[in-house]
Amino acid sequence: MFQPNSITITDVQVAQKRLLGIAHRTPVLTSKTINKRTNSQVFFKCENLQRTGSFKFRGAYNALTQLPISKQQQGIITFSSGNHGQAIALAGHTLNIPTTIVMPKDAPAAKQTATRGYGAEVILYNRQTTNREELTQTLASDRHLTLIPPYDHHQVIAGQGTTALELIAEIGQLDVLLVCCGGGGLISGCAIATKALLPDCRVIGVEPALADDATRSFHSKTLQTSKNPQTIADGARTPSLGKITFPLVLQYVDDMVTVSEAAIIRTMFFLWERLKIVVEPTGALAAAALLEGVVTAPNAKIGVIISGGNVDLAQVGQLFSMTNA
Repeated sequence: MFQPNSITITDVQVAQKRLLGIAHRTPVLTSKTINKRTNSQVFFKCENLQRTGSFKFRGAYNALTQLPISKQQQGIITFSSGNHGQAIALAGHTLNIPTTIVMPKDAPAAKQTATRGYGAEVILYNRQTTNREELTQTLASDRHLTLIPPYDHHQVIAGQGTTALELIAEIGQLDVLLVCCGGGGLISGCAIATKALLPDCRVIGVEPALADDATRSFHSKTLQTSKNPQTIADGARTPSLGKITFPLVLQYVDDMVTVSEAAIIRTMFFLWERLKIVVEPTGALAAAALLEGVVTAPNAKIGVIISGGNVDLAQVGQLFSMTNA
C-alpha cells in the first residue's frame, strides 16, 4: 500500500534543481478585470507557456533523468492523450532516449504532430475498443521498454509539484490554489508543495462534470472510475485517479469541484480574449471554477494553474461558436 508521505517537499525541491535551466520558469499573469469580477487577487501560473505547451514537461524530464543508463538506452514508452506524450518525446529527445507514445486516434491532430516532431514513434489506438494500459504494457514487455505513466509515478508527481513551488516563490502567501485534475499528478505534486510551505492554503481540484471520477472518489473516499468520458477537456479523460495519486489527493487536497462543458468553453474564450494567451480546454478548468463562481473566496489571494495551451486550431472556431449556444 502506497504511503502518501513517501513523496515530500524535498522530492519536489530536488526536482526543481534538476529542471533549472531546462524547463521554463513560466510567467504569472494578473488581470484587474478578473480581480474586480471575483473580488479577490488572482494569480495565473501559465504552464501553457511551458516547453511542449503544458506542465507535463516538468514531470517527464524529472522521471527520465532518474533512469539507469541501461534503461535509457533501451527506450521509454508511455500512453497519453497528448500532453504527456509530447513531454516524454521532448525529454527523450533532449536526453537522447528513444521514446514510443501510445495515443488515441482521436487525440488532437496538433498533439499527434508535435509528438512525432519531437522524434517519438506514435502508436494509435481506438479508445472505444482498446485498453491503453494493457496495450502499452504488452508493447513494453515485447520491446523491453520502460513505462513512464502520465501521472501515477513518484518522479512525475515530484516534477509537477515544481509548478506550485515556483508560484509560491514569486507570489508568497496564497489563500487558495486551484488546480485542474485528470489522473491527479499535477494536483498531487502541487498540493504536497503547497501544504509544506503554506499549510493554511486551501488546495482545490477542478474536473469536468462529464469526467468527475476524482471528485466522486474524493467525497466518497472510495476510488471511482469514468469510462471514456466525452468531455472537450481531453487531458481529463483519464479513467480514474491512480494507486499513488488517490491517497495523495485524500491527504493533501481540501476539496474537489466540477465545471460544465459550457463553463470550460466560456472560460477559454475569456482567457484568450482578456489575458491574450492560448489555453486549451483542460488548461481552463481551474480558471473556470473561479470565473463561473463554483469557487468563491472574496478578499483572498488565489493561485490558478493554467495547465496547458495545446489547442487544435482547426477546431477553435467550432469550440468558440459554442459560447453562444
